[in-house]
Amino acid sequence: MRLVATALPGVVLVEPAVFADDRGWFMESWNQARFDAGLAGLGLPAPRAFVQDNHSCSRAGVLRGLHYQLPPHAQGKLVRVTRGRVFDVAVDIRRGSPSFGRWVGTELSAANRRQLWIPEGFAHGFVALEDDTEFLYKTTDIYVRECERSIRWDDPAIGIDWPLPAGLAAPLLAPKDAAAPPLAQAEVFDAG
Repeated sequence: MRLVATALPGVVLVEPAVFADDRGWFMESWNQARFDAGLAGLGLPAPRAFVQDNHSCSRAGVLRGLHYQLPPHAQGKLVRVTRGRVFDVAVDIRRGSPSFGRWVGTELSAANRRQLWIPEGFAHGFVALEDDTEFLYKTTDIYVRECERSIRWDDPAIGIDWPLPAGLAAPLLAPKDAAAPPLAQAEVFDAG
Protein backbone atom coordinates (compact mmCIF):
# COMPACT_ATOMS: atom_id res chain seq x y z
CA MET A 1 0.00 0.00 0.00
CA ARG A 2 1.20 3.50 -0.82
CA LEU A 3 -0.05 6.59 1.01
CA VAL A 4 -0.10 9.87 -0.89
CA ALA A 5 -0.62 13.30 0.71
CA THR A 6 -3.41 15.38 -0.82
CA ALA A 7 -3.64 19.16 -1.13
CA LEU A 8 -5.48 19.17 2.22
CA PRO A 9 -3.03 18.50 5.08
CA GLY A 10 -3.97 15.34 6.97
CA VAL A 11 -6.21 13.85 4.26
CA VAL A 12 -4.42 10.96 2.53
CA LEU A 13 -5.07 8.90 -0.59
CA VAL A 14 -4.35 5.19 -0.08
CA GLU A 15 -3.30 3.25 -3.18
CA PRO A 16 -3.26 -0.52 -2.63
CA ALA A 17 -0.81 -2.94 -4.17
CA VAL A 18 -2.92 -5.12 -6.48
CA PHE A 19 -1.58 -8.47 -7.66
CA ALA A 20 -3.32 -9.65 -10.81
CA ASP A 21 -2.91 -12.59 -13.16
CA ASP A 22 -5.12 -14.68 -15.44
CA ARG A 23 -7.08 -15.98 -12.40
CA GLY A 24 -8.12 -12.50 -11.19
CA TRP A 25 -6.57 -10.22 -8.57
CA PHE A 26 -5.69 -9.95 -4.87
CA MET A 27 -5.03 -6.97 -2.60
CA GLU A 28 -4.79 -6.15 1.09
CA SER A 29 -7.63 -3.74 1.80
CA TRP A 30 -6.39 -3.08 5.35
CA ASN A 31 -3.10 -3.58 7.18
CA GLN A 32 -2.72 -1.53 10.36
CA ALA A 33 1.08 -1.72 10.58
CA ARG A 34 1.52 -0.59 6.95
CA PHE A 35 -1.11 2.13 7.28
CA ASP A 36 0.45 3.52 10.47
CA ALA A 37 3.95 3.38 8.92
CA GLY A 38 2.69 5.16 5.80
CA LEU A 39 1.13 7.92 7.88
CA ALA A 40 4.34 8.24 9.93
CA GLY A 41 6.27 8.57 6.67
CA LEU A 42 4.10 11.59 5.86
CA GLY A 43 4.64 13.05 9.34
CA LEU A 44 1.10 12.22 10.44
CA PRO A 45 -0.07 10.45 13.60
CA ALA A 46 -1.61 7.00 13.62
CA PRO A 47 -5.37 7.10 14.13
CA ARG A 48 -7.26 5.61 17.01
CA ALA A 49 -8.33 2.02 16.39
CA PHE A 50 -11.16 1.45 13.95
CA VAL A 51 -14.24 0.33 15.89
CA GLN A 52 -17.09 0.35 13.37
CA ASP A 53 -17.55 -0.50 9.70
CA ASN A 54 -20.44 0.92 7.64
CA HIS A 55 -21.64 -0.07 4.17
CA SER A 56 -24.01 1.93 1.97
CA CYS A 57 -25.48 1.48 -1.49
CA SER A 58 -26.55 4.50 -3.57
CA ARG A 59 -28.05 5.12 -6.97
CA ALA A 60 -26.41 7.55 -9.38
CA GLY A 61 -26.77 11.16 -8.24
CA VAL A 62 -27.23 10.45 -4.53
CA LEU A 63 -25.14 12.89 -2.51
CA ARG A 64 -24.39 11.98 1.11
CA GLY A 65 -22.80 14.71 3.19
CA LEU A 66 -21.17 16.74 4.35
CA HIS A 67 -21.16 14.72 7.58
CA TYR A 68 -19.06 14.60 10.76
CA GLN A 69 -19.33 13.92 14.47
CA LEU A 70 -18.22 16.22 17.27
CA PRO A 71 -16.20 15.15 20.32
CA PRO A 72 -16.34 13.09 22.38
CA HIS A 73 -17.31 10.85 19.44
CA ALA A 74 -15.38 12.46 16.58
CA GLN A 75 -14.69 10.00 13.79
CA GLY A 76 -11.76 9.46 11.48
CA LYS A 77 -12.88 7.57 8.37
CA LEU A 78 -11.10 5.30 5.93
CA VAL A 79 -13.42 4.98 2.93
CA ARG A 80 -13.52 2.99 -0.29
CA VAL A 81 -15.84 1.83 -3.07
CA THR A 82 -16.38 -1.87 -3.81
CA ARG A 83 -18.90 -1.41 -6.62
CA GLY A 84 -19.43 1.59 -8.91
CA ARG A 85 -17.75 4.94 -8.39
CA VAL A 86 -18.06 8.18 -6.41
CA PHE A 87 -16.59 11.64 -6.21
CA ASP A 88 -15.43 11.73 -2.57
CA VAL A 89 -14.80 14.97 -0.64
CA ALA A 90 -13.19 16.03 2.63
CA VAL A 91 -13.50 19.56 4.09
CA ASP A 92 -11.32 20.98 6.87
CA ILE A 93 -13.68 22.15 9.63
CA ARG A 94 -11.05 22.91 12.29
CA ARG A 95 -11.63 26.59 13.08
CA GLY A 96 -8.21 28.27 13.29
CA SER A 97 -6.57 25.80 10.90
CA PRO A 98 -4.69 27.41 7.97
CA SER A 99 -6.81 25.24 5.65
CA PHE A 100 -10.18 25.85 7.39
CA GLY A 101 -13.00 25.65 4.85
CA ARG A 102 -10.81 24.19 2.10
CA TRP A 103 -11.77 20.94 0.40
CA VAL A 104 -10.21 18.15 -1.59
CA GLY A 105 -12.00 15.66 -3.82
CA THR A 106 -11.06 12.52 -5.68
CA GLU A 107 -12.75 9.73 -7.58
CA LEU A 108 -12.92 6.43 -5.74
CA SER A 109 -14.10 3.40 -7.66
CA ALA A 110 -14.22 -0.37 -7.68
CA ALA A 111 -11.87 -0.18 -10.66
CA ASN A 112 -9.15 2.05 -9.12
CA ARG A 113 -9.51 0.43 -5.64
CA ARG A 114 -8.24 3.61 -3.95
CA GLN A 115 -9.19 4.61 -0.43
CA LEU A 116 -9.29 7.99 1.28
CA TRP A 117 -8.27 8.64 4.90
CA ILE A 118 -10.25 11.51 6.44
CA PRO A 119 -9.06 12.29 9.99
CA GLU A 120 -11.12 13.74 12.82
CA GLY A 121 -11.82 17.43 12.29
CA PHE A 122 -12.92 17.04 8.67
CA ALA A 123 -16.40 16.80 7.16
CA HIS A 124 -16.94 14.08 4.57
CA GLY A 125 -19.31 13.57 1.67
CA PHE A 126 -19.64 11.87 -1.67
CA VAL A 127 -21.84 11.78 -4.75
CA ALA A 128 -22.49 8.43 -6.43
CA LEU A 129 -21.61 8.54 -10.13
CA GLU A 130 -23.16 5.16 -11.01
CA ASP A 131 -26.20 3.19 -9.93
CA ASP A 132 -25.74 0.56 -7.23
CA THR A 133 -22.54 2.14 -5.93
CA GLU A 134 -21.40 0.40 -2.75
CA PHE A 135 -19.36 2.47 -0.30
CA LEU A 136 -17.51 1.17 2.78
CA TYR A 137 -16.39 3.20 5.79
CA LYS A 138 -14.06 2.20 8.64
CA THR A 139 -14.55 4.64 11.55
CA THR A 140 -12.52 5.39 14.67
CA ASP A 141 -15.63 5.89 16.82
CA ILE A 142 -19.17 4.58 16.89
CA TYR A 143 -22.14 6.48 15.48
CA VAL A 144 -23.74 8.72 18.12
CA ARG A 145 -26.78 10.69 16.94
CA GLU A 146 -26.26 13.50 19.49
CA CYS A 147 -22.77 14.19 18.10
CA GLU A 148 -23.74 13.97 14.42
CA ARG A 149 -23.60 17.19 12.40
CA SER A 150 -23.84 18.22 8.74
CA ILE A 151 -22.75 21.15 6.61
CA ARG A 152 -24.59 22.21 3.49
CA TRP A 153 -23.23 20.36 0.45
CA ASP A 154 -23.40 23.44 -1.81
CA ASP A 155 -22.14 26.10 0.62
CA PRO A 156 -20.63 28.79 -1.67
CA ALA A 157 -18.05 29.63 1.01
CA ILE A 158 -16.58 26.15 0.48
CA GLY A 159 -17.25 25.98 -3.26
CA ILE A 160 -17.12 22.26 -3.94
CA ASP A 161 -17.31 21.48 -7.66
CA TRP A 162 -19.53 18.38 -7.49
CA PRO A 163 -19.69 16.37 -10.72
CA LEU A 164 -23.14 14.96 -11.41
CA PRO A 165 -24.12 12.06 -13.64
CA ALA A 166 -25.30 13.07 -17.13
CA GLY A 167 -28.88 14.28 -17.27
CA LEU A 168 -29.07 15.19 -13.58
CA ALA A 169 -29.44 18.89 -12.72
CA ALA A 170 -29.25 18.47 -8.95
CA PRO A 171 -28.17 15.69 -6.57
CA LEU A 172 -30.58 13.48 -4.65
CA LEU A 173 -30.40 14.45 -0.97
CA ALA A 174 -31.68 13.18 2.37
CA PRO A 175 -33.89 15.78 4.10
CA LYS A 176 -31.24 16.32 6.81
CA ASP A 177 -28.59 17.10 4.17
CA ALA A 178 -30.91 19.49 2.29
CA ALA A 179 -31.54 21.35 5.58
CA ALA A 180 -27.90 21.43 6.78
CA PRO A 181 -26.46 24.84 7.73
CA PRO A 182 -23.57 26.54 5.92
CA LEU A 183 -20.09 26.27 7.42
CA ALA A 184 -20.32 29.76 8.96
CA GLN A 185 -23.28 28.62 11.10
CA ALA A 186 -22.12 25.08 11.84
CA GLU A 187 -20.77 23.79 15.12
CA VAL A 188 -17.21 22.78 14.24
CA PHE A 189 -13.87 21.78 15.79
CA ASP A 190 -11.27 24.12 17.29
CA ALA A 191 -7.82 23.71 15.74
CA GLY A 192 -6.47 23.96 19.12
